Amino acid sequence: MKTFYTLLTAILILASCTSKKQTKVFSPNHKIEAFVDVKNQLNYSVVFNRDTIIKNSGIQLILKDQITLKDFEILTTSTKIVNEKWDRIWGKRKEVTNNYTELQLQLHETKADILIDLYVRAYNDGIALRYGFPEQDHLTEFELSQERTEFTFDQNYKVWRADYKTYKSSQEQEFLNVTISDIQPNQLIGMPLLVELQNKSYAAITEANLTNWSGAFLKKIDETMVTELAPYPNDSLVAVKRNTPAVSPWRVIMLADQPGKLIESDIIANLNEPLAIKDPSWIKPGASAWDWWWSNKYAPAADFELGPNQETMKYFIDFAAEMGWEYQIVDWQWYGEPFAADGDANPDVYITQYIDGINIPELVKYANSKNVKLVIWAHWKHIQKQMNEAFPLYEKWGVSGVKIDFMDRQDQEMVNFYHDVVKKAAEHHLVIDFHGAYKPTGVSRTYPNLITREGVMGNEYSKWSNRVTPEHNVTLPFTRGLLGEMDYTPVAFRNVTPEEFLSEGESKDHSPMVQSTRCHQLAMPVVYESAFTVFCDSPDNYKTGIGLEFLQAVPTTWDDSKVVNAAVGDYITMARKSGNTWFIGGMTDSSEREFNIDFSFLDEGTYKMILFKDADDANENPSHAQKEELTLTNKDHFSIKMAKGGGFAAIVEKQ
Repeated sequence: MKTFYTLLTAILILASCTSKKQTKVFSPNHKIEAFVDVKNQLNYSVVFNRDTIIKNSGIQLILKDQITLKDFEILTTSTKIVNEKWDRIWGKRKEVTNNYTELQLQLHETKADILIDLYVRAYNDGIALRYGFPEQDHLTEFELSQERTEFTFDQNYKVWRADYKTYKSSQEQEFLNVTISDIQPNQLIGMPLLVELQNKSYAAITEANLTNWSGAFLKKIDETMVTELAPYPNDSLVAVKRNTPAVSPWRVIMLADQPGKLIESDIIANLNEPLAIKDPSWIKPGASAWDWWWSNKYAPAADFELGPNQETMKYFIDFAAEMGWEYQIVDWQWYGEPFAADGDANPDVYITQYIDGINIPELVKYANSKNVKLVIWAHWKHIQKQMNEAFPLYEKWGVSGVKIDFMDRQDQEMVNFYHDVVKKAAEHHLVIDFHGAYKPTGVSRTYPNLITREGVMGNEYSKWSNRVTPEHNVTLPFTRGLLGEMDYTPVAFRNVTPEEFLSEGESKDHSPMVQSTRCHQLAMPVVYESAFTVFCDSPDNYKTGIGLEFLQAVPTTWDDSKVVNAAVGDYITMARKSGNTWFIGGMTDSSEREFNIDFSFLDEGTYKMILFKDADDANENPSHAQKEELTLTNKDHFSIKMAKGGGFAAIVEKQ
């Protein structure tokens, strides 16, 4: 990977400046500024477009012995300006600009006599803060009980929040629209928390570069949102155990004048370390078929019953090859029953052995003959127990990746497990898909073999609930989708109205349905970011009606991404570029909508657009779609109608 750097560093050292109580830092475009002061305790505030949005918010660190670090003096300050570019292996755009001003303060906590470093970065799209414990003679190690970084907003804003309820969570919930005052003190709020500010501006609170630390939630204390670190599973008094020197993850406040700009932001990736894999050429983004788990045993075109057997896997491999998809997942049960009677991992199975009905090396050979790669599923506890033995074996078998499931935690031990997995997997040329996972924090920039993760209430929930509504689908891009790779498992082709979904539940042939239109689903691989896009439905369902050719063509990584129009929880239109071709996806909530699409984002020249849109009767028959072909330029506008829970998808290719 070739990286171009332009680094301008301006250093101002103020030695022994204990009388200095306040300092500040500006974003490169001067629209965002952050102030830090130590007048009464360590506080910060944030100004965006001349409005103070975060006011007088404290940062307190509580050590295990109940020492609260809050009485600080500033010893030195320094600032630097960075303006550089780097290339992604995969993601929303190839070339990324990393431009920020950083303020670093060396602080002395006077009561405990401890040195703390505070870093504040101002980007044009947000503010990030982190603290560190530098190496010091009388503090070689520490145990952090809790961190209280406050986010005190200047008003009772509207927010979109997910309540994960407990520290042990798969982070699969709706992001509900409430106000800050509606959030209850006992709720454990997941990141990001999306906030609609005054003048229709937006903020999103999250974290970046979660490495050897505990993942953060948010809780409300009085009317202030405050970080809440996940404790160790067997020691509720400790969240982080480290030697010095050590730095925390970044506390991030993403900022934008309009919600679509949050989606376009690269701040989360920029706050992570550069690529750590010397030769990443083996990491291949791509689409994947998914075996029988989603479709149950529905396969009228097959002359056998779908299940954990060789015939089923070859059936899906054949379909992946027919579609031109790069991968096929061999899901659970290939190495036996993964769960014990109590629901925990079965201690009597081994991920280095496959059952009689499935032969993994033989399947790899068969898949490779079709130009398809295999990813195999495993319970995380089995990976933890056998990773050092299993990963070299998988490489020998020819397996290309592992889908690891049911972690459901983000404490420091689990965070370190994730990092250990992706590092060991990289040694053996394996991509990783984490399910039952915590939110992304941008670490996939450093280890891009972490090719996707779940941590989202996706299409699978339609198998047992009515919670995956069109409103949920068009809220995700502005909440969970802001953070990066998202394995929603999109595009179901059994489309029904919400009324039909509720009245019938699971269909008579046990094939799951979704309560949105065919074109709403088709838009998902464009709107949702995932370098490993796992299409959920069965071959038989995909071969019914219009839209199959779009799934054959749509890439999973992009040269550029633009939000054409957007309103949180209402609608979104996303355009993504691959080579000389743009792919466009539009989705709406349960309201019918008509949009005038402005194609000024295109380069000069003539383009052919293949459009897939809701049919005229899609309100009554959501699986009905229409295909049109048009010629256009970047001076054109195009009107598109979407049904209830509808959408559209388009391929716009330069001629």
